[in-house]
Amino acid sequence: MKKKADASDAPRPDKDPARSTVSEPLSRAIGERYLTYALSTIMHRALPDARDGLKPVHRRILYAMRELRLSPTGAFRKSAKISGDVMGNYHPHGDSAIYDAMARLAQPFVMRYPLVDGQGNFGSIDGDSPAASRYTEARLTLAAEALMEGLAEDAVDYRPNYDGTLEEPVVLPAAFPNLLCNGASGIAVGMATNIPPHNLHEVVDACLHLIKSPDARDETLMAIMPGPDFPTGGVLVEDAATLREAYRTGRGSLRLRARWAVEDLGRGTWQIVVTEIPYMVQKSKLIERLAELVLNKKIPILADVRDESAEDIRIVLEPRARTIDPAQMMAALFKVSDLEVRFGLNMNVLIDGRVPKVCSLKEVLRAFLDHRREVLLRRSAHRLEKIAARLELLDGYIVAYLNLDRVIEIIRHEDDPKAVMMAEFGLSEAQVEAILNMRLRALRRLEEIELRAERDRLAAEREGLLALVADPARQWMKIAEQLREVRGLFGKSNPAGVRRTEITASEDVQPLDMDAMIEREPVTVILSRMGWIRAIKGHQPLDAEVKFRDGDGPFLALHAETTDKLMVFGANGRFYTLPANNLPGGRGLGEPLRLMIDLPNDAAVLDMFPWREDQQFLVASKAGDGFIVNAPDVLAQTRAGKQVLNGDALLVRRIEGDHLACVGENRKLLVFPLSELPEMARGKGVRLQKFKDGGLADAKCITRSVGLSWLDPAGRTRTEPDLTEWLAKRGTTGRMAPRGFPRDNRFN
Repeated sequence: MKKKADASDAPRPDKDPARSTVSEPLSRAIGERYLTYALSTIMHRALPDARDGLKPVHRRILYAMRELRLSPTGAFRKSAKISGDVMGNYHPHGDSAIYDAMARLAQPFVMRYPLVDGQGNFGSIDGDSPAASRYTEARLTLAAEALMEGLAEDAVDYRPNYDGTLEEPVVLPAAFPNLLCNGASGIAVGMATNIPPHNLHEVVDACLHLIKSPDARDETLMAIMPGPDFPTGGVLVEDAATLREAYRTGRGSLRLRARWAVEDLGRGTWQIVVTEIPYMVQKSKLIERLAELVLNKKIPILADVRDESAEDIRIVLEPRARTIDPAQMMAALFKVSDLEVRFGLNMNVLIDGRVPKVCSLKEVLRAFLDHRREVLLRRSAHRLEKIAARLELLDGYIVAYLNLDRVIEIIRHEDDPKAVMMAEFGLSEAQVEAILNMRLRALRRLEEIELRAERDRLAAEREGLLALVADPARQWMKIAEQLREVRGLFGKSNPAGVRRTEITASEDVQPLDMDAMIEREPVTVILSRMGWIRAIKGHQPLDAEVKFRDGDGPFLALHAETTDKLMVFGANGRFYTLPANNLPGGRGLGEPLRLMIDLPNDAAVLDMFPWREDQQFLVASKAGDGFIVNAPDVLAQTRAGKQVLNGDALLVRRIEGDHLACVGENRKLLVFPLSELPEMARGKGVRLQKFKDGGLADAKCITRSVGLSWLDPAGRTRTEPDLTEWLAKRGTTGRMAPRGFPRDNRFN
């Protein structure tokens, strides 16, 4: 039986794939979507607002705590409850991210003026994580309350939350410049921000000066507000010119050091005590690094390090000898540990919550002051509306008081007392509603004198607000008055408001030469095939029999001294620097070389030799490319080494003589002058020899007048004095090697 066609079987226009598919270039599609993501990251996640100095997550946390009525004088609430409310109502992201952000607002070693008062384990300067949110409690601080003062007075705009069921403030009123006082950091797409904390008293003084002199120079503002004030204290070692330039451009690099003092132990002995460490440095990692320096003897003048910290910081550094200069010892430690760090200043903020911009100090202060003026005008307008509504009711109450008996009679006998009262007394609907909603007990308070006194008081307040709204000079006077009140609460009169970070010019203390502190002794360095390295005291014969692990054997042996730097050349084209005094002793079987340097497992060690400053080296790849590099250009400063040769490396040779002999895997030999090779610090190099098949097998620096020598299979030295047959331009093929040349194509 044939099925009857149904109208639902017909193709619907909105289901037609051809109509729902839009064709556009892939670059445009990806570009538009990535731009949307980038803008979202910049505006709603990473960059703070210049007006209140907060990111959306921090703003939502404070607002949610305010809605929970967690005032500074009230009770604490579980952090899990707070982060749950923030996530459910305003910030639909992970609760762990919200809790971490809230914990940061409560950490006194991160925030100069904490905005959350935490109860429980909220982490420590050692780097410990906060306890789980179910174990900790929190409430707002006075500083957070000052940031939100005026929210109930229409001070700022509100917007719907993520699901449209509630509203949240776009920005907080911010009674003080929180952006500068507490700082901010964040990484967006293509931009980042890093603003240090500052002293509130100094920042407010700078704002007051900018109100008084809108065209104030950056130098004047910097004289009032000289630089950062970190919650962990420390010493900022920068001159005034560097700081001025950093705050003028919004970018700069500032050196921050630990605060230390010499403690006299009597009888000429002493120790150094560190009482303040740089901002955002974890004390446990700092102690670990200092202990590693002692263990590896990288700072020979440092004998021991102890952490005697309790609630305060006390790190004890013991010198190796009493004759050491403490300043020179600290200068050496500043170079190799986080006792000195660099803070990268980058004042990249959102202006008006929309436009990211790297601002100068003056621009940041101006953005805050303009915001405070807008908040003042909005609060004044809101208060004027409230006064107007109250005055209207007071006028109605006065009319009711003067005609109280008639009002009572109308209410008792009239069916529609509202209309009668409006017609008879000329009252508005709001006034009549207020009179009718009045309780009987309030009638005894309807005294004409009190009503008129309140009306006069509100009228005077209205006149003052109208004059304020109309006169910019009065507005700035009012803003200055409010800032002075905030300064009185959180400024230098409060012990927590005293400056903690000392700012001083750089000290030109030359650190001790660590190499000069190492006792110079001869050693024989042995590297096994499996990569185990050790140093035997004295210059032993290089062919002496040495014990190795099972399955292992000798690879390299060389004579050096404990003051030498050993250069390790890997097949990845990197040079690694290894101090000879850090090598394990010869009593054992050594330690893995790859634990001392970051040499990949798939990169073999090609050569190792003592570094000399005046030497030059030839580096060459398997493909037959190479160049000459100077010794200072191969010296590495870190475990990761220094990339010199790009490509698969084959060999490194010390430059000697005047010619270079190259032999390929095809047994073709080529000799050309070393002057044809370029000197480079890094790169691929130039073609040494041309190959039809295979690549480079070996190379050797020679003196042409002496000739070319090699070892035959029997161990005898063979020499070819006349090299005319193989002499040619660099990059040519060459000719077959002379009779008797080794079959492995190596010069040995």
